[in-house]
Amino acid sequence: MRIHDKSNIILIGMPGSGKSTVGIILAKLTSRDFVDTDLLIQIAQGRSLQDIVDQSGYMALREIEENILLSLNYRNYVIATGGSAAYSHAAMLNLKKNGTIIFLNVDLPILESRIYNFSTRGLAKRPEQSLADLFKERYELYTTYADVIVDCNRLNQEEVCERIINGTKGSV
Repeated sequence: MRIHDKSNIILIGMPGSGKSTVGIILAKLTSRDFVDTDLLIQIAQGRSLQDIVDQSGYMALREIEENILLSLNYRNYVIATGGSAAYSHAAMLNLKKNGTIIFLNVDLPILESRIYNFSTRGLAKRPEQSLADLFKERYELYTTYADVIVDCNRLNQEEVCERIINGTKGSV
């Protein structure tokens, strides 16, 4: 399946994998609108992701995120999801209905070098959970739902976009 078979391109992956940055560029290159679901959550809640985690807990953030993802009804968009989107099977199925799911795969050492604010970033994770633990837990979810897996480790954002635009089912 080529990405052009469905109208939306959905980006999933770890925090720091480049979903938002790649999403904006990809939207321009493919003449699509762009939406970042983390921003939709913050707008709907009137508070930051970290405030949600601090005041209501990480499971509340996951529930809010699931509800936002289930309510999406976009066409011809690039959608950058939060890193925890893949925890919701129902949300992922909703996204898949009219979209191609792209997993931006980045190795743990690169993520560690990019994420300087792990404890205050507003992540839907258990308080004691390290980035390595989170990576291990989520990797299987990402690969389960992905239509296309892009190895982003040695690519700049434009090269990632090129791989996505030219990608087919499987790893690119």
